[in-house]
Amino acid sequence: MSERYQEFQSLLKTNAEAVEALLAALLSGAVQTDEIARPERLLAAMRHAVLNGGKRLRPFLVIETAALFANVERETALRIGAALECIHCYSLVHDDLPAMDDDDLRRGQPTVHVAFDEAAAILAGDSLLTLAFDIVAAPETRLPDATKAALVLALARAAGIGGMAGGQALDLAAETVAPDEEGIVTLQAMKTGALLRFACEAGAIIAGAPDGERLALRRYGETVGLAFQIADDLLDLTADAQTMGKATGKDAERGKATLVSRRGQAWAENRLRDLVTEAEALLAPFSHRADILIETAHFIANRRN
Repeated sequence: MSERYQEFQSLLKTNAEAVEALLAALLSGAVQTDEIARPERLLAAMRHAVLNGGKRLRPFLVIETAALFANVERETALRIGAALECIHCYSLVHDDLPAMDDDDLRRGQPTVHVAFDEAAAILAGDSLLTLAFDIVAAPETRLPDATKAALVLALARAAGIGGMAGGQALDLAAETVAPDEEGIVTLQAMKTGALLRFACEAGAIIAGAPDGERLALRRYGETVGLAFQIADDLLDLTADAQTMGKATGKDAERGKATLVSRRGQAWAENRLRDLVTEAEALLAPFSHRADILIETAHFIANRRN
């Protein structure tokens, strides 16, 4: 195990713990200014959806891309990462619903609609989506208003009809009308890639970085987003539910086409190696400061769960 990989694993764990602690505080029972009340059962459903471990990869990418720039406070990046994690977790809660993917297991525990009920799951997802923008806009997030507005816009575009939510709609449609390869790429870039792209671009937005550096990190995010999806599709074919903490093999059961099902395992493994090389090239302008992000690309491409 290389020294850089050990450093990456240590940072991944440290950042995940910090994100978990912040999310727990944000989801406390304390009523905030202009809130009327926090219904106990709804709050419990939100906490069940969010405070369940996980690698916290998306917040990690926000924190580590922001760390490339000397003018960003870690606490600020941590808050933007927590906002992104709220959107990611909301998407999982809704994706697991019977009307969507109909899953009973998430991160090794019952999904929200199983642990509570469908209405609670829908409202928990709605509340987490809204909380994300609350976190960005709140005075505790110490950023200029123009930067907050830029983050809100980028996050909304990544999460909405032209991003993740639209990708989920295309994914559902793919169960009845199989898309061609270009359609699969578009679907996956929206459903999975858009939030990962935001995670990597966010650090540059927070820092007010030059356009060239912001574009490089955006493209890095798109590259690791594609790698994440290919690795996920590969695991769906090769891993078991216990390892993954969720059901596997569901795409094949539903006849849903993926790049891996079309091209095969050998193609997927070669493509993942190429994507890591592309990610490294995009980070070259940041020199050794990007070592952890390079290690992150390797981790995404070679993950086992």
